[in-house]
Amino acid sequence: MTADARLIDAIDAELPQTQCGKCGHPGCRPYAEAIAGGEAINRCPPGGEATLARLAELTGQPAQPLAQPAQPPLAAWIREDECIGCTKCLQACPVDAIVGAAKRMHTVIVDECTGCELCVAPCPVDCIDLLPHPGWQAAETGAERHAYLARRAETGRRRHRARQQRLAREAREKRLERQRRLMQRRQGAQRGEAGGGAGETRRRRMAVKAAEQAMKRVQQHLDSARRRGDAEAEATARAQLPEAERLLAEARQALEQTSAAE
Repeated sequence: MTADARLIDAIDAELPQTQCGKCGHPGCRPYAEAIAGGEAINRCPPGGEATLARLAELTGQPAQPLAQPAQPPLAAWIREDECIGCTKCLQACPVDAIVGAAKRMHTVIVDECTGCELCVAPCPVDCIDLLPHPGWQAAETGAERHAYLARRAETGRRRHRARQQRLAREAREKRLERQRRLMQRRQGAQRGEAGGGAGETRRRRMAVKAAEQAMKRVQQHLDSARRRGDAEAEATARAQLPEAERLLAEARQALEQTSAAE
């Protein structure tokens, strides 16, 4: 691990992992990377003065006022009798702490909510409130508050990482599905045509190229997961390899058949 990577890890460990974006970055890890690159350390309202002081000591940056007022630990609450089930809050939540379905009531898993507020703005009926987190209110001593913040940060980091992996996996699966449908349409068109010709060969070469690109993307995801030591992402990429290899083999076989018929 490089010195920069160790610094980023150390900075990220001090951030509250609310994933709120109030620092101007899409999550705590990107903000940690920006701080390691020289960005100001005073842009984390959920972290407050305590986090600011630790970041100043860690980075050597001078102490400075917070850019926005400090924010106590919060949790989102959905007024369920007013919820219309639009799913917009589910899509906005960076830690998948909201459950529900289209046209069905949604609810917040309070213990997993980071209080990021990102679900509030998209709600078309304004039925979401931000209230003091009950876990924070229940903490009576400094040690209990510290333990609560540590648990919340670990949960926020873990769930945010899991969500990012899920979204990446779903995006890869959609790309493969689009590629599969494209090849099926092309193969259907090819079966309906009499004969081949230069145009047919060109279309099948394009299909091979598209399948090769899809295969390359899966291999890149696998290599990246191995470098990062991300076992879940590596398993996902491995599971996608057989389908990508099958699509490529079929495209190449179709091209060979067209070439042989010419």
